[in-house]
Amino acid sequence: MMPGKSATHLLSALLLAGSVLAAVPAGAAPSVPPGPTRASFGTLPDGRPVEILTLRNVRGITVRFITYGGIITAIETPDRTGHVDDIVLGFPDLQGYTVDSAQGGLFFGAMIGRYANRIARGTFTLNGQAYHVPVTAPPNALHGGTKGFDKQLWHVDGTVSDTHSASATLSMTSPDGDQGFPGTLKVAVTYTLDDRDQLTLHYTATTDRPTVLNLTNHSYFNLGGEGSGSVENQILQINADRYTPTDPTAIPAGELAPVAGTPLDFRKPTRIGDHLRDSFPQLMFARGYDQNWVVNGPSGGAPRLAARILDPKTGRTMEVLTSQPGLQVYTSNSLTGAYAGVSHRAYRQTDAVAFEAEHYPDSPNHPTFPTTTLNPGQTFDYTTVFRFGVQAGTAR
Repeated sequence: MMPGKSATHLLSALLLAGSVLAAVPAGAAPSVPPGPTRASFGTLPDGRPVEILTLRNVRGITVRFITYGGIITAIETPDRTGHVDDIVLGFPDLQGYTVDSAQGGLFFGAMIGRYANRIARGTFTLNGQAYHVPVTAPPNALHGGTKGFDKQLWHVDGTVSDTHSASATLSMTSPDGDQGFPGTLKVAVTYTLDDRDQLTLHYTATTDRPTVLNLTNHSYFNLGGEGSGSVENQILQINADRYTPTDPTAIPAGELAPVAGTPLDFRKPTRIGDHLRDSFPQLMFARGYDQNWVVNGPSGGAPRLAARILDPKTGRTMEVLTSQPGLQVYTSNSLTGAYAGVSHRAYRQTDAVAFEAEHYPDSPNHPTFPTTTLNPGQTFDYTTVFRFGVQAGTAR
């Protein structure tokens, strides 16, 4: 039985106020982690092969991702007893991801670009010239148009390992005019799993013409395990005093509003379900949580804490750190039961939560927001870290 609301808050505050404990090793572990491995993950309809890459550390954590869409297909971590579960939603084979993409896509685990989140009416102006991106979430463009980076085949640039970490880099080139965006863009993302139980995503990109760019990863997390049901009883803390209110189509009005006194106030550890069904307009627009929080502290430097989440049942924890200015937190409001994942259980609303570290929605149309313009000679360079752990002795 879950503790009551006040007890939950007290317990969670005690658990999350201190440092996150290291993950419990699952059985005997070697002293040196194995290097990254590569294997076949099927072929696309046009015959191009897709690979799956696997990173492991000595503490029982495994990360898998594929070259199609840069998709993270699995993150396996131990709970307080050492039992290992996959904590991201996904599919057992390539067909699941390609079918999802063909039907419009819920972006399971994918790399998102050129522009993560929304652009109002699919239109923005850069240096006096208007550009148009396909409208994919009427009346707006969402996550890069009809064929964003989530639907591209990425190239494996190489893999690296040492005594403390293993990493692999994926890259791609987006040509000038791709989905309406200007400039030939060269983009790379390096996935690194280290012995501190951290999965780091390091994004870099350059362009030959002025363009706009917003990259993120769209993994759906459930610390109770993939297919285990709702995340409503998991405890969330977001390091943000403000958020960007939107209109009913999820386009920001342009202001940075305080979270104080709203259901978006997660500055203290709070059960996700406590206010999920409040009649607060922002929640009603999105049918749950799907807002951009303004992460406290300066962006663009070293990653700082954006969010923490705890599953009291398993004891699993995760911290999200990022150098990006914003964090879109999304309680999988569009999952309707139309998809069944690795567990062969249908995915429904609140079965996961996504942490999309990124710039603010529709930034190209809001000059007061942190800029998403990338010019020739500049390098887009941002990092997001997912740090996994376990809290011992959590009440069930």
